Amino acid sequence: MATISGKTVLITGANRGIGRALLEEALSRGAWWVHAGTRETFDHPDERVTPLILDVTDPEQIQQAVASVQKLDLLINNAGVALPDDLSDPAVLERHLAVNLFGLHAVTQAFLPQLIKSGGAIVNCLSTAAIVPIPIVPGYSISKAAALSLTQSQRELLLDHGVRVHAVLTGPTDTDMNRGFNIPKASPASVAQAILDGVENEDDDIFPDSMSRIMTDWQDGAVKALRDEHAIIAAAARPA
Repeated sequence: MATISGKTVLITGANRGIGRALLEEALSRGAWWVHAGTRETFDHPDERVTPLILDVTDPEQIQQAVASVQKLDLLINNAGVALPDDLSDPAVLERHLAVNLFGLHAVTQAFLPQLIKSGGAIVNCLSTAAIVPIPIVPGYSISKAAALSLTQSQRELLLDHGVRVHAVLTGPTDTDMNRGFNIPKASPASVAQAILDGVENEDDDIFPDSMSRIMTDWQDGAVKALRDEHAIIAAAARPA
């Protein structure tokens, strides 16, 4: 994925926040076509944009989306949910996992044949909460931690298929989710720009804002050593 120019892109949750900013950034970089996955009707003036009704928890809508997309170079799993909770209601945790983990996985698996055919890339939009949980949204934090592990597993499993998998670890951004908090926040446009810079630079892990960049070396040292050990175990377990 040397450049976004001329590529076909699918973005889930593309109607607002970081998703909408990613759509605009992809267009500005010369994307040939952008499929905008949303749960509601969505219109865009650029003729290169095709809206798709796509609830990532709905298997039928996922299959309809697959049938509508003839070619895909870049899948951006951006759709997500963040609800305040205290882990007292299992339904809230299940909702987070349904969207942020299982929905991400379902969409990826559905479009994987196209991505393998194109030698494309997957971007999973996660959060710094995947590393250190945010106490007011523990269900969200748990789901993003699980999605980070999924992303790292996908990265290793898809390496031989020529598909690159990127993890985006985003800090506070000025979206609906954070609008009520008086804290420093990055703009969605700057985050989108940094994400697609990371894709074009082929960075495995993308830290798109000033808060997340304090973690740029988090995979060095002990984490890298453990990853190498796990790779040895995996290699030893493969059939001869």
